[in-house]
Amino acid sequence: MRIGLIGTGRIGSFHAAVLARHREVGSLVLADAEPARAAEVAARLHATAAPSVEEIFAWGMDAVVIATATSSHAELIGRAARAGLPTFCEKPIALGLPGTLAALREVEAAGSTLQIGFMRRFDAGYTAARELVRSGALGRLHTVRAITSDPAPPPAEYLPLSGGLYRDCLVHDFDMLRWVTGREVTEVYASGSDAGPPMFREAHDVDTAAAVLTLDDGTLATATATRCNGAGYDVRMELAGELDQVSAGLDDRTPIASTEPHGPPRADKPWPGFLERFAPAYEAELDAFVRLVRGEIPNPCDGRDALQALRIAEACERSRTEHRPVRLAEIPED
Repeated sequence: MRIGLIGTGRIGSFHAAVLARHREVGSLVLADAEPARAAEVAARLHATAAPSVEEIFAWGMDAVVIATATSSHAELIGRAARAGLPTFCEKPIALGLPGTLAALREVEAAGSTLQIGFMRRFDAGYTAARELVRSGALGRLHTVRAITSDPAPPPAEYLPLSGGLYRDCLVHDFDMLRWVTGREVTEVYASGSDAGPPMFREAHDVDTAAAVLTLDDGTLATATATRCNGAGYDVRMELAGELDQVSAGLDDRTPIASTEPHGPPRADKPWPGFLERFAPAYEAELDAFVRLVRGEIPNPCDGRDALQALRIAEACERSRTEHRPVRLAEIPED
């Protein structure tokens, strides 16, 4: 299989290394807006560097992986769809609903394949939690608590391009709410704080956010996120039912300490970031994409899944700015 990968920054380079050692990938071609960067990564991985993105669509690829800046995702998804190339794209499809819907219409009109990179769907802990919920082992699910805490803020120049904390960060938790529980969100009430570094106020963003979400079976969920968790990278989901409760993401590297005299000790090596925490999941999602291209499995996370997570993020942003509960029915989906 010949795969073209566009974008060789931090996540693109990681994906390139995974694909370079995949048993089914016989040829890997890398392209980047900065050709020298693609050449450097290609040399390290014994891959081929393309002079520009154009060659990815001209050199006869079997599939495309998009790991570029968010602002280019929708346009590249459209190009790949028109070329009939199965595509894996890092989330999001676009920063807002109009761009997302336009890209999905192109994919659907072409009848092509699009897998979106929500890597938590491939994490062992979240997968086990989903199986427990779906099997009924927890009993009637009544409460879900989702947490995403980054150890340090991103660069200031990234914030205006990120789409904000709900769309950029909490969107993963919103996808997990749907995927783990099998339910849909019907209403949200969200708030945020910009009391941290001044760059968040300058970008009209928040550094900390919280949302209460009601699911269509009455289950209540909370989702919180912050860019300023100095203890380390902390991503968890707690699920409580009438029979039992479990936590995904709680291990000996979770950066949280107990104040109880006989509580568990503080982690010696807390997770420093998302690539370290979710490395196996990132590998598994690309393996799934290769299998999808080969026709061995159904799409594990298509564009419509990404749209539903974005709709929840959009509802939260509207709730935060308008200081009111927002029904998901207010957010268009076509």
